[in-house]
Amino acid sequence: MGLTMATMTLSNPRYPQLNPIKIEALADTGALHLCIPESISIQLKLEKVDQKTVTLADGRQLNVPYVGPLQVNFDNRIGFTGALVMGDMPLMGAIPMEDMDLIVIPKTQTLAVNPLSPNIATSVAR
Repeated sequence: MGLTMATMTLSNPRYPQLNPIKIEALADTGALHLCIPESISIQLKLEKVDQKTVTLADGRQLNVPYVGPLQVNFDNRIGFTGALVMGDMPLMGAIPMEDMDLIVIPKTQTLAVNPLSPNIATSVAR
């Protein structure tokens, strides 16, 4: 299985006058959060709201800024989230994908709107 890349748009809802940024993100169901490089955080004037300790695949731990709010647009879906500022490319983790009701299709290596709910995102709240 290869890497799944997805094109999406990021914007800062606190500054609607700023142009959104179109990005190519790695969609990774094994990751939890949205991760963005520092350059995107600066361009969108995102506020640091916290700091998180993250554990990397090799077991190392890093303290990284957590910024937000961030609006994510993909196809006909909109989500609001925070993001970890780390790495050199955007990474879309499971939490924002679940929030937007998106699925990874391994056969075609694509991110897609859930075909069981194509017009409106669904979620479970019990």
